[in-house]
Amino acid sequence: MAEHKHVATDKATGTATTGHDWDGIQELNTPLPRWWLYTFYACIVWAIGYWILYPAWPWFGGATPGILHWSSRGTVATEMAALREARSGMNDKLAAASLQEIEKTPELLSFARAEGGAAFAQNCSPCHGAGGQGSRGYPNLNADRWIWGGTLEQIQTTITHGARWAGDPDTHATMMPSFGRDGLLNKAEMADVAGYVRTLSGNAPDPAADLAKGKQLFADNCSPCHGENGKGNIDVGAPNLTTQVWLYGPTTADILNRIQNGGGGIMPAWQGRLDPTTIKALAVYVHTLGGGQ
Repeated sequence: MAEHKHVATDKATGTATTGHDWDGIQELNTPLPRWWLYTFYACIVWAIGYWILYPAWPWFGGATPGILHWSSRGTVATEMAALREARSGMNDKLAAASLQEIEKTPELLSFARAEGGAAFAQNCSPCHGAGGQGSRGYPNLNADRWIWGGTLEQIQTTITHGARWAGDPDTHATMMPSFGRDGLLNKAEMADVAGYVRTLSGNAPDPAADLAKGKQLFADNCSPCHGENGKGNIDVGAPNLTTQVWLYGPTTADILNRIQNGGGGIMPAWQGRLDPTTIKALAVYVHTLGGGQ
């Protein structure tokens, strides 16, 4: 395809051509609308101004700070400082009040639930769920089934020191033995115990299990922690086995796995990570989720 250059006027539109001609096809010389050009020029001016005023260009150790020295991190820090200042009066009242006084005082309770809810969403919900509903291996905080106790003080202690947390000497430290791995029970005995444990919560017995032997084995090996009737013991973190709330699952296979391997979940100790007032607010929030004793 050959190009020829001959400036002329297009007869159909009356618009001058650029002079480019490709085998008889001519290019009209139609300029961009002035409003578009002015907008384009304004964007260029705005971009240059932004480069000067704000952090924009990569530089050694970060970026050019801009003459305003603005940063999103600095803005957040300023807003957080203002928020702490605004809340300082209520925080002081929260720190001075007992847990029971907080729940009995509507103003303090509302503030504690708001602050505790924010702390829960940021720190606890990844394990316990957004609404505290829990999941496999993470307790449901709405069900009134507490491994380490559900009073305000007990919840505060658990949040403060965690469970099986190596960095805290006051953590809840007891753990279920590994009856299978440590050779405390053989496979047949574990199957009988699992079958018996399932009946404690009203489930149908496993036909293959010897419930009489399972009951005796439970009394000899499990009742010191879980209690003679399987009601649990918060002093050692032994769950209540007579409810339909199962931390690791209700099937025979689930129960056998726990008997075989034992162990227990780990919860961080939040002291040192959260300040005492926030921990107090968090304890109140968890207590009011619906399962607090």
